[in-house]
Amino acid sequence: MHRGWLARRLSYVLFIQERDVHKGMFATNVTENVLNSSRVQEAIAEVAGELNPDGSAQQQSKAVNKVKKKARKILQEMVATVSPAMIRLTGWVLLKLFNSFFWNIQIHKGQLEMVKAATEMNLPLIFLPVHRSHIDYLLLTFILFCHNIKAPYIASGNNLNIPIFSTLIHKLGGFFIRRRLDETPDGRKDILYRALLHGHIVELLRQQQFLEIFLEGTRSRSGKISCARAGLLSVVVDTLSTNTIPDILIIPVGISYDRIIEGHYNGEQLGKPKKNESLWSIARGVIRMLRKNYGCVRVDFAQPFSLKEYLESQSQKPVSAPLSLEQALLPAILPSRPSDAADEGTDMSINESRNATDESRRRLIAYLAEHILFTASKSCAIMSTHIVACLLLYRHRQGIGLSTLVEDFFVMKEEVLARDFDLGFSGNSEDVVMHAIQLLGNCITITHTSKNDEFFITPSTTIPSVFELNFYSNGVLHVFIMEAIIACSLYAVLKKRGPGGPASPSLVSQEQLVRKAASLCYLLSNEGTISLPCQTFYQTCHETVGRFIQYGILIVAEQDDQEDISPGLAEQQWDKKLPEPLSWRSDEEDEDSDFGEEQRDCYLKVSQSKEHQQFITFLQRLLGPLLEAYSSAAVFIHNFGGPVPEPEYLQKLHKYLITRTERRVAVYAESATYCLVKNAVKTFKDIGVFKETKQKRVSVLELSNTFLPQCNRQKLLEYILSFVVL
Repeated sequence: MHRGWLARRLSYVLFIQERDVHKGMFATNVTENVLNSSRVQEAIAEVAGELNPDGSAQQQSKAVNKVKKKARKILQEMVATVSPAMIRLTGWVLLKLFNSFFWNIQIHKGQLEMVKAATEMNLPLIFLPVHRSHIDYLLLTFILFCHNIKAPYIASGNNLNIPIFSTLIHKLGGFFIRRRLDETPDGRKDILYRALLHGHIVELLRQQQFLEIFLEGTRSRSGKISCARAGLLSVVVDTLSTNTIPDILIIPVGISYDRIIEGHYNGEQLGKPKKNESLWSIARGVIRMLRKNYGCVRVDFAQPFSLKEYLESQSQKPVSAPLSLEQALLPAILPSRPSDAADEGTDMSINESRNATDESRRRLIAYLAEHILFTASKSCAIMSTHIVACLLLYRHRQGIGLSTLVEDFFVMKEEVLARDFDLGFSGNSEDVVMHAIQLLGNCITITHTSKNDEFFITPSTTIPSVFELNFYSNGVLHVFIMEAIIACSLYAVLKKRGPGGPASPSLVSQEQLVRKAASLCYLLSNEGTISLPCQTFYQTCHETVGRFIQYGILIVAEQDDQEDISPGLAEQQWDKKLPEPLSWRSDEEDEDSDFGEEQRDCYLKVSQSKEHQQFITFLQRLLGPLLEAYSSAAVFIHNFGGPVPEPEYLQKLHKYLITRTERRVAVYAESATYCLVKNAVKTFKDIGVFKETKQKRVSVLELSNTFLPQCNRQKLLEYILSFVVL
């Protein structure tokens, strides 16, 4: 017995000791090399010149020394000094901790072999994971360490730069950067900081180090993948363009949790200010973690790709300017608006004055960031808690028997697999469902019914519980997002044609449906990356409608049924108002494409089978909270009394949505999350509803001239409501 106990304890120590990690793996002389680089020297001279524009040579020398001292201080925070001993010690601690509060950490053996093969190419690697939890920082390093792959240098927000903890992070490869790369306290560009960061990244990559960058910038508070923040990625692209590094390999990484260690982000979603991290809060978090079980974790590595090849392929096909939300949506919202109406408050004048090369480069980096995030999102496994939370919110909100829930869980699991997504669980469906219910804890009520002698499962209706369930449900939203967009657009088109609604046998134009869906994609584009940037929304919607036909949900009408059908006058006007780039031109496709311009529009009818109708309803409900948040925000604009600082407006709008929920006016309580409030306001700014000005570094909102008339604000509301299924 004692021998077995000793063997178990020693096995951890022996495993850690056998890992291949040593000082020679990591970067050396980083600070001095960065300070001596030509770009940093130029930045130091420029900043010193600004401090002392008309001084003597002696004063200039003093100014240079002062700036150098400042640069060295910045690099002390930025540059990590990796300690192999600390990596081993942390590896041993994490082995113990992860075993205590995770059931398992799942990794695909073939994917790890693929990563190992990439490390043998003698090129720097950049891992770009999705960001769900603070554990993400440690998880990837731990997995790579366990499989004898060099630990990456991790870009961390400077909010984690707290005493003691910051030393640990530095010794594990973490380096701290500002949330905003370019701004000084007085709002100007920080030339010195940008040069130091650029020099630091160049030096790490020149020494063939690996990096870990979180493109979302911060942890997702909604459970969805956030929009990319490409600031640090632009530094990486700049680095490659200097020709000091032959190539860089990019590896998107998907991370999925049954339950995140934070549990939820209800405080922030209820509008409470984010608490600053402290050593005490971290200690409390660790103690709390030890008392609970967080289920399974799944980490997936996508196929590594060459950044050099990607950039070369993009340079061969010029990156066209994407439609702004204003260009894409105003013709749909205000069809009678003159097409050449003055677009005051838009960024047209800025775009015209900006260097075309810089603008093209910006788009290139934005597309690269979207491509990486979409790939990482596609790599994320779907967990049991995601499916159970989704079913309880959008199929069985009033509650359901356990046996029926298990049946629906099995069906949805198969639907996920059919869409080429992977699962982070296996085994008997009933056991897996019970595991998920246990992890979702207080969000679910379980009662025993004597009538059928089975358990009845009901989602809790309190606001925090619904917010938490929505967080986990959003883990599966990206699997069905395009189909949900088609389902809501189908409702909108059929509702416009007549009172029958989606259950009516009315026919719908495929072209009209695709265009309507493309406009909804634009409306929801701030909710995350919906499709690959190399595809237009029109293309993606066309493909999804094709899948609906394949599934039998939509049926191509017989020739006789199509004879006397033509779009109404309003639809024709709307189609004419749509900008050209919404179209999918055949010259962009292969010659044998089935979607050439000469293809005749066909008409579709909706399957009346119970199974298909239930699936359409489920898809429409998935977007219910988003559309309710946006439509409620449009209602709130009717009483806009601006100009008003944006933080104040966000607070007022959020309070309005919470009040709707508390009074049970809202259909979906989760429509009141703070994330949706911010996204709705950002979308309205992008559409041109609001003009935005800066006053003392605070954004101030006021209505644009286009939306000053109440009738136009009403049209905005009607446009959003057209997709809402009541």
